[in-house]
Amino acid sequence: MEDVELKKILETLLFITDAPLPVSRLAQLCEVRNKERLETLLQELRKTYDEEGRTLQVMQVAGGWQLATRPEHGIWVRKLYQNKMTVRLTQAALETLCIIAYKQPLTRAEIEAIRGVEVIGPLETLTQRRLITVVGRRETIGRPILYGTTSEFLRQFGLNSLDDLPKLETFNIENVAAAAQATAVELIEQEATPEPEPGAEGTPAAGSSPEGEAAPQEISAEDQPPLEPAMETDQPAAEAAVAEQEPEPAAEEPRGDN
Repeated sequence: MEDVELKKILETLLFITDAPLPVSRLAQLCEVRNKERLETLLQELRKTYDEEGRTLQVMQVAGGWQLATRPEHGIWVRKLYQNKMTVRLTQAALETLCIIAYKQPLTRAEIEAIRGVEVIGPLETLTQRRLITVVGRRETIGRPILYGTTSEFLRQFGLNSLDDLPKLETFNIENVAAAAQATAVELIEQEATPEPEPGAEGTPAAGSSPEGEAAPQEISAEDQPPLEPAMETDQPAAEAAVAEQEPEPAAEEPRGDN
C-alpha cells in the first residue's frame, strides 16, 4: 500500500474514533507490520495539519493518536453542547487528583497524610469520573488499596504520558504550602481544645485554676462592665420596688379639741 493511500486511511480512523488509537491498534487495522512507518506517517500528517492551519489537529494523547479540535475554537464547541462537555471538580477533588498524579501509586491513608483531611468523597468523585482507578494493593498490614490515574485522565488534560506533567520545580508553592500548613495547625489546635460548656458539672469556673484557687486576670478598662448605667436605667423600677418594701406612714388621727 502506498504512503498516500495509507495516510488517508489513518486520517479516516483518527477522525471516526472517540478514543485515542495506539500505533499497535492502527497497525492491526491497517494490516501493516512496520510500526515505525506508521509513526512517520502520523508525524507527517500532524505536520500537514499544522502548516495548513486546519481547524482540526492530529494529537498524540493518552498513549495514542486522535483528531481533535483546537483550543482556540473550544468556546464554540461548548456553545453547541452547553454544559455536557464540561467536567467540574471541587477544590478538594482537584487537590486529591494532583497528589495522586504526582505521587502515584498511593493509598487513601497516604493521600490523607499529605492533604491533612479525609478524602473519601474526592476519591469517589474521581473514580466516578474515571480519572483515577485502583491499580493494586500495598504489601503491608491490611493490604490497603493503591490509587493511580487513568488514560482518561491523560486524555482530559491533553497529556500523552505522565512524563508530560509540569515539573514541580516550576511551581512557586513555598508561600502557599506555608500558609496551608499554618491554617491546618490552627484548625487542629482549635479542634483539640474545645470550649467548656457553661454550667457543666466538674468544669472549673472561668478565671479559676484547677486547684480551686482564683487565677489572676487582667481586665482592661474597656473590658470592665459598667456599674452605674444599669442603676440609672432601672431607677424607676428600683424606686417602685423600694416603695413596695417600705411601709407607708400611718395616717395621723385628727385630734379633737380638749
